Parts: sequence; structure tokens; C-alpha cells
Amino acid sequence: MNIDKILNNISGRIPKPIDHEKKYSILVALIENNGQWEIIYELRAKTLNKQPGEVSFPGGEVETGETFKHAALRETMEELLIEEDNISIIGELDYLVANENMIIHCFLGVIKGVNLNEIKPNKDEVDHLFTVPLEFLLNNEPDRYELDIQTLENEEFPYNLIPNGKKYKFRRGKHQVLFYKYKNYIIWGFTAKMTKNFVDIYKSVGE
Repeated sequence: MNIDKILNNISGRIPKPIDHEKKYSILVALIENNGQWEIIYELRAKTLNKQPGEVSFPGGEVETGETFKHAALRETMEELLIEEDNISIIGELDYLVANENMIIHCFLGVIKGVNLNEIKPNKDEVDHLFTVPLEFLLNNEPDRYELDIQTLENEEFPYNLIPNGKKYKFRRGKHQVLFYKYKNYIIWGFTAKMTKNFVDIYKSVGE
């Protein structure tokens, strides 16, 4: 066993979350429209298998050998049907580790060289686009609700291998869910959390 080689490799290793196999990346896309900065949101196509008709950011699953940044860029190009030159990625915001065995990285970008009304999204994935003025998000806090997270019993789990068996006190938690209401749209869940994260960073930088 070459312990020196192992130690050297671990010393330069980049850590990653345990038990989170699904990797996603999204883009918070800013665009200047009618003299004000707005964030682009998608209403997902109603024909999609996952989350049809819900509000989301451009983005999707990271492909093999792809970086999170490149995935956000590629997915935005595919969904908005714009060119790479139209997207300027400013930097990475905070990322989300979700209970659903997945991790979501979030980037901030500016859409340039194309007007909002010129963007015709991919109808296979996007029903339509809408924007929310940044000023609205800065001045309106989301509604907050909580859901309980608890461990449910199942017959396959080896309770005989743990102290107190089925009476073991598994940890319980709370899952906070955010909701923004804008006109006839409801922005909620991960999309609302990422929106709130960007707004908080924006405010902290501007102070």
C-alpha cells in the first residue's frame, strides 16, 4: 500500500456532499428591460414528466464530464434558444443540498445582445417566459411555511441491528418552503429559495 500517494491525493481533493448522486445547475438570468433590471423565469411546458407547468429557472442536470458552470450555460442556451455570446456568467451563488438526494448549483448571469421580446424559448421544455423586476424582489419578502421531515418505518429496515430497535429516536427536522406571489405567478420551492439567496447576497453587497 502506497500510503504517501493516498495522503497526497486526499490533501488536494475537493470535497463533495455524501449521498447526493444527482447534480443540477441553474442560472439566475438578469436582463435589462424597459430601463429596469429583471429576472427571467420559465413556466415549464405542461407536457414535461417532471414538474409540468411550474415556475423554474433555466437549468437542468449536469452531464458526465461537465462542470456545473457549463451545464448552466448549456441548459440556458437550449431552453431560451439563445447563443453563448448572449450569456455573461458573473459568478456562482450559494448551492443547495436537497433532501431528494441531489445538489443544485446556482449561477448569476446577464442576458445581453438580445431584447426580452426577441427570446423565443424551446416549446418542448418551456411554455413561456416571464420576468420579475429586481426592485419587486428587493422590496417584497417571500411567505414562509414549514413541513415536518421524519423517518417512516418500513419492513425491510434491520431495526434489530440498532439500539432500541423500532423505538430508536430518529432525528426529525423542518423543511422551510418559500413562496413569492407576482401577478398570476407563484414562485415557490427551490426556485424561491434560490431567488431569496440572490436577493440576500445582492442586499449584503450593496450595504
